[in-house]
Amino acid sequence: MTVALIVINIAVFAWQLTQSSDPNSSTSPKVPGISQRDETTLEYGAIPYRLTHPGKDCAVGQVRNGSSASSSLQVVCQGTSEYRTAQRLPQFTPLDSPPWWATIFTSMFLHGGILHIAFNMLFLWIFGNNVEDSMGRPRFIAFYLLAGVVAAYTQALLTASSTVPAIGASGAIAGVLGGYLLLFPRARVLTVLIIILFVTIIEIPAAILLAIWFFLQFLPALGQVTTSVGGGEGIAYWAHVGGFVFGLAAIRLFANRYPGKALGPPGRFA
Repeated sequence: MTVALIVINIAVFAWQLTQSSDPNSSTSPKVPGISQRDETTLEYGAIPYRLTHPGKDCAVGQVRNGSSASSSLQVVCQGTSEYRTAQRLPQFTPLDSPPWWATIFTSMFLHGGILHIAFNMLFLWIFGNNVEDSMGRPRFIAFYLLAGVVAAYTQALLTASSTVPAIGASGAIAGVLGGYLLLFPRARVLTVLIIILFVTIIEIPAAILLAIWFFLQFLPALGQVTTSVGGGEGIAYWAHVGGFVFGLAAIRLFANRYPGKALGPPGRFA
């Protein structure tokens, strides 16, 4: 199932790459100034406001920038003053999004760039297999998806008024890493170390690799991405925390084969 998740994520990202990144290329609906790729993020990303206000739909509309007379395109949602104002202005376009609950899952398989998906899939490949072995395929997919749900709602509850969609598998993978750390606290991972032209294989404690993963999540290109209409990106920090804590708390409820009981050597090549 770990391999299947990686394949699905890569397939979805390949689909994203087929979409135009040129402004004004959005098609369904046609949103002025928005690329087709950004349109996908807006429609299938997890918007905190929608998750905390079930049944409220969102649109793209003009929002005034503070006290200035200028305005910019932003995501606005039903029930807010920004939505009511944007309805009366030009360039108001409702988003053709799936139900709010579906975006929790669709957002897990979207990524903001090559580095974003590359590091996520690398760490899922290294650590996912052993966590899957500890519980079997059906439980693992449930564990993975629930970690993603908890991650999305942790971010949403702490930023309930935000209309900026979050995408990425980082929250779900954080749950896998939390579970791995509890199951294999002393594990070491065979790692290929490349220093200029020198290549060697060393064993690195898994805890250090997990710390490296968390550090990488604070880089805008690699973490759980939040994308604005204008193409800016930020990091959904609380999604990582929520997913990781879920992994620590829930792994014993899902794992039925603990280390030393039908588990192979933990860790893979990194």
